[in-house]
Amino acid sequence: MTHLRVSEVAQLVGVSSDTVRRAIDAGALSTAADNHGRTVVPGVDVARYAQELANLPRGGETPRNSARNQMHGIVTEIVMDTVMAQVSTQCGPFRVVSLLSAESVREMGLDVGSVIVAGIKATHVTIGLPQ
Repeated sequence: MTHLRVSEVAQLVGVSSDTVRRAIDAGALSTAADNHGRTVVPGVDVARYAQELANLPRGGETPRNSARNQMHGIVTEIVMDTVMAQVSTQCGPFRVVSLLSAESVREMGLDVGSVIVAGIKATHVTIGLPQ
């Protein structure tokens, strides 16, 4: 299972590390300690938390702009049969869905909570793993 450091969680969901620590203190995110004693959060919990934050009401209108070519995010759901897969991700406030082969999902080891990079090109979305 993927575990993420507090700073990584903050970057993925678009909040400060202090906000993530407050969510941990409030019980909204569970934690563990990694091999070096640092606080980490299970990727599955980060996926749920990112979706909750994305669904919060926001004041004012959403600015009109174009997304850049790549967005970092986290896998929130995978629906897969023997040939194809639908991979839902949360990239900051954006839900991005990609259709790709089931073989690709297995080869990349994608799971709910996996950190990804969504590449956007017109109507085509690709999923890759960050370096």
